[in-house]
Amino acid sequence: MKTTGKKLKVLFQTDSPLAKTGFGRNAKALLSYLYRTGKYDISQYCCSTAWSDPNLKRVPWEAFGVLPDDKAELNQISQNPQINRTLGYGEYNIDKAVKRVKPDVIISVQDIWGIDFTLNKPWFDKTHNVYWTTLDSLPIIPSAENAAKKIKNFWVWSNFAEKDMNKRGFNNVKTMHGCIEAKDFKKLPLNKRQELRHINEIPQDAFIVGFVFRNQLRKSVPNLIEGFAEFQKQNPKSNSKLFLHTSWQEGWNIHRLADQYGVNKRDILTTHVCNKCTSYEVREYKGEKAPCKFCGGKDTMVTTGVGLGVSEEQLCEVYNLMDVYCHPFTSGGQEIPIQEAKLCELVTLVTNYSCGEEMCEEGAASLPLDWDKYTEHVTEFIKASTKPFSIAKNLSKVFKMKPESRSKMGQQARQWVLDHFSTEAIGKQFEEFLDALEPIEYDFDAPPVKQDPDFVVPDIEDNREWLLCMYENILKRTQEDIEGVKYWLGELAKGSTRQDVEKVFRDVASKENAKNFPTKLEHLLDEDDKGRRILFVMPRSENDVFNSTSLLKSIKESYPDYNIYYATDLNYFKIISANPHVHKVVPYHQNMESLLALEGCGDNEGLFEIVFLPHIGVQRTFDYQHNGKTNLALDLCTH
Repeated sequence: MKTTGKKLKVLFQTDSPLAKTGFGRNAKALLSYLYRTGKYDISQYCCSTAWSDPNLKRVPWEAFGVLPDDKAELNQISQNPQINRTLGYGEYNIDKAVKRVKPDVIISVQDIWGIDFTLNKPWFDKTHNVYWTTLDSLPIIPSAENAAKKIKNFWVWSNFAEKDMNKRGFNNVKTMHGCIEAKDFKKLPLNKRQELRHINEIPQDAFIVGFVFRNQLRKSVPNLIEGFAEFQKQNPKSNSKLFLHTSWQEGWNIHRLADQYGVNKRDILTTHVCNKCTSYEVREYKGEKAPCKFCGGKDTMVTTGVGLGVSEEQLCEVYNLMDVYCHPFTSGGQEIPIQEAKLCELVTLVTNYSCGEEMCEEGAASLPLDWDKYTEHVTEFIKASTKPFSIAKNLSKVFKMKPESRSKMGQQARQWVLDHFSTEAIGKQFEEFLDALEPIEYDFDAPPVKQDPDFVVPDIEDNREWLLCMYENILKRTQEDIEGVKYWLGELAKGSTRQDVEKVFRDVASKENAKNFPTKLEHLLDEDDKGRRILFVMPRSENDVFNSTSLLKSIKESYPDYNIYYATDLNYFKIISANPHVHKVVPYHQNMESLLALEGCGDNEGLFEIVFLPHIGVQRTFDYQHNGKTNLALDLCTH
C-alpha cells in the first residue's frame, strides 16, 4: 500500500488518443477514466505522432509524440532501417520522454516489437514497468517469451495467450482487457433504428449482416462473402445485405470477391464519410471521392478508415443498422468491434480461435464459427480459416430466431461486456494496481555510468554468483537485477554456454558506452595530416560498404598525399580495416551528415578538406563543395 502523499507519475506509451485505432481508443477511454480520479500525474507518449503535435493539446493530460519535430532530423534518421523499424513506436525518443516525465510507472501498450526495446534501458529495472501487449497466435512469438522472462508485469489482451503461457510456467502473465467506453454504444429505440434505415435508403425488412473492421488480410473477408453467398442461396427471400464498415482503399478487393462468389454488388453496403462536414452515409460502393448530399461538397465522400472515420456516436448508429454481427478473422488480440456490437445488443458470430475463444465462452452470448487450421508462411504461426458454411449456418440460425430470443441474447451479451470490458471495470483494475505501487526514488538526471566491456571475469563456479559479478563489474549495476539473473540462469540451464552469455554482456556494455560516451571525432584523427584529410561516409549496409571499396583506389590516386578516413557502423569495421587505401576507420555518427560542419564554413575550419557522402546524394543534402577541390574521383557531385 502506498504510504506517501505524492501523486504517482504514470507514463503511458501507446497510440494517440485521437487515433481511430484499437490502441488509440483504449488509451482515450482508460486515460480519461484515470484522469477523472485526480489521483495520478498522467503523461502519454504517442506513437506515430510528432513530439509537439498541436492536436495533442486537445487532450486534458500531458501528451507528446514519439517523432522528432525537425523534418530534416526525421528524414535523416528514417534512412537507417534499424532505427526506422521502431521509430514510430518510440524507441528513438524514449530516453528523452522518460527523462522529461521521471515516471514511477511506465505502461507500454503495443505489439511486442513496439515496446521490448526498453528492456535494456538503465531505468527499466528502477521503475515499475508493465508490458500490455496483444498476442494472437500460437506458438507465442519468442520475443514475447523473452520479455516475459525479464519483466514482472506482463499483460495480454485476451486469456488465449495467458492460458498458453501459464501452462509453460509464466506466472507473471495475466489478462487485462482493452477497455471500451460503454456509454457510447447501446441499442437505440426501434423508431430511431427505422429512421436510420430511412435516411440511408435501406429497406426496413432487409436482413443486414454487419462487419466492422480494418481492411487487413487477417480479416477473413473472402470467407465472409462466400458464407454470405451460401446464406442467400439457403434463404432467397431474406432480402439480405452485407454491410462492410471499412476502407476500400486498402486490403481486400471486395467487388472482385463478390464476383468470384456470385454476390450482387448492390447487396454489399459500406460507410462513406465526408471529409468536409464529417457526415456519413451507408450505401453501395461506387468509388471513392463521391459528392456529399449533406453539405454539397464535391468529391468529399470517402470510405471510412483509420485517418478519417466516424465518431463514436455515429459508429453506434452504424451498429444499429445491423441485424446480426459477423466477425471472421485469422487471429486477433481482442477485436474491439465484437464488444461494441455486443454493447449494441447484437447477436455476434465469432471465429472460435485466438481472442475469439474468450468471445465464445459461456456467458458471452456469441455463436461460435468453426474454422480450419493453416500455418502462415514465414512466421509459421497457427492461423484460422473460418468455414464459410459455418457462417451461412449461423446466419440462418439468427435469421430464423424469434425476436424475443434475439433480444434476450443481445441483453446477455451487453451485460457480459459491461462486466469484463467496460471503462469502469478495467479502470477499477488499474486503480487497484496503481494504488498498490510506491513512488520510486531514482535520479533520472544522473549521468550514465561508464560500463566495462573489458573486465576480466574471475573463475566463479556458482552460476548465480558469476552472473552477479558480470552485472556489477561489466554493466555496473549496483543493485541485483533479479529478473535478469533468473533469465540467464534459465538460458544456461537450456544449454547456453558461459562464453555466449559473457559475450552478450560485453556487447551490451560496448553499445551503451558508444551511445552514452561517444568519442569526439577530432580525437580519432592524426595531428600531422591536417589539411590533407578525406572523409568517406557509408554507415551501412554490408553490401553497400563492400561495394564502396571499389571507389577508394581512384580517390587515393587522385589525392595521393591525402589520408582517407572511412566512417561506418562498428559492425562493418572488419570489411574496411584491411583496405590498403584507407588510413583509418572511424565510427559513424549522425553528425557526419553535415557537410559544412565537416569541411568548414565561416569561422569553422572544419576537420576535412573533402567529404564524400555517397549514401545521401544530392537529393538529400548539399554534398558537392569540397573546398573548391575539383579533381574528384567520384562522379557523385554532378549537378
